[in-house]
Amino acid sequence: MLLFRKEKLVILSVPKTGTTAIEKALASNASMIISDPPELKHAPVYRYNRFFRPMFEKACKAEMETFAMMREPISWLGSWYKYRQRPFLDGKQNSTANISFDDFVLAYMKGDKPPFANVGSQAKFLEPRPNGTKVDHLFRYEGTASWVGFLEDRFQRSLAFERLNVSAGDPPTLFPKVEERLRRKLPEEFELWEQL
Repeated sequence: MLLFRKEKLVILSVPKTGTTAIEKALASNASMIISDPPELKHAPVYRYNRFFRPMFEKACKAEMETFAMMREPISWLGSWYKYRQRPFLDGKQNSTANISFDDFVLAYMKGDKPPFANVGSQAKFLEPRPNGTKVDHLFRYEGTASWVGFLEDRFQRSLAFERLNVSAGDPPTLFPKVEERLRRKLPEEFELWEQL
């Protein structure tokens, strides 16, 4: 999470949407960078609303706007799957080594997810709160020109973003029947992304 007092902007860090690259590019402008622990760096809208929003608005004496990105849901799951295949995780409960992408996604759809498939939900992360707190500027991760244009306009300068934390290899693909089941079981993930 990044706070920019002058620009009256908070960037919420949805996991696996390139926010580390944004942090690197804009760190010199930031009034506050929350990069650790992950539970605070990746604070969803409900946590931002409850803990950070009141503090930021009181300290900055202004209502802050929020920015976030959402990744196409299958691509997002593919990124998590590849990330959890790193050799560092071999033998650990959250490793996806020796698990197919289809099995990873099938496990992700379970109510009681095994640790390797417990990666959260973009729709839940971005869910507006009853008091009206929501993401003011929500972009598709894949729509680079849109979100880069927004940030360049907001910061009044050209910006370059490095690709960081990218897992090696081609994106995994889903068996069509597994994809169909995913779309049926978690329509809110796809509906939100399609609205952007």
